[in-house]
Amino acid sequence: MSNGTVHSSKRTVGLALGSGSAKGLSIIGVLKILERERIPIDAIAGSSIGAVIGGLYATGMRVDEIETLATAADWKLLFSLLDPHIRQGLIRGDKVKRFLDERIGGGLIEECRLPFAAVATDLRTGEAVVLDRGPMAAAIRASISVPLVFRPVRIGGRLLADGGLSSPVPVETVRRMGSDTVIAVNLNHHHPGEEEDFRLPDIADRSLNILRHHLASMDARTADVMIAPRVAGARWHRFTRAHELIEEGERAATAALPELRKLV
Repeated sequence: MSNGTVHSSKRTVGLALGSGSAKGLSIIGVLKILERERIPIDAIAGSSIGAVIGGLYATGMRVDEIETLATAADWKLLFSLLDPHIRQGLIRGDKVKRFLDERIGGGLIEECRLPFAAVATDLRTGEAVVLDRGPMAAAIRASISVPLVFRPVRIGGRLLADGGLSSPVPVETVRRMGSDTVIAVNLNHHHPGEEEDFRLPDIADRSLNILRHHLASMDARTADVMIAPRVAGARWHRFTRAHELIEEGERAATAALPELRKLV
């Protein structure tokens, strides 16, 4: 059930923010360009890291504040958010949820400045679950529950994991929220550069990237505009490389401006 259809006489614009761990910091750069060009955003849906950044923005946090938060992150901060857990995932996630609560102010999704939805995955059925009501931090925490890393979250009788498993670029979710035009940010569009030889860990990582690429491409195919930052080489944990990832988001959004100006 949606938290509210966007009603307006003008053409409404929704933003579908994809999953991709640290690669998602490039979303900040995309938001900077959309704001600079005064391209209005009327609704946001996000999966995984897309839910984190989209959620902060939907609550009313300015993009420069989100950028400051991202660029200030260092290994000391990242390790402080870890709470090891043996069953169901390496990280319990309670500290991450408290961190989000502090930045969001413990608010509800219904109180957001913009209509917002976080997408998670039901581990039992494999279905995408749209979280558009209730505590904001809990919904985002569910959306980022990468299997074997974060412990899954129970909400409404469902055991929820990372939204990227079922809907890595939630275009149809934001369209169902009432958006006439959907801008998708696909973090898995590009492949890493070719290498002559692969070690065993590289083969496993490349295999997962191929799966993410194809699923994200299927998800994003109905978007009106797709922005695809070239962040394929950024490993999932590279949150300390925020500056260059944000700059890549700016470049990708700038390249998409001719399409955006036609539609918006």
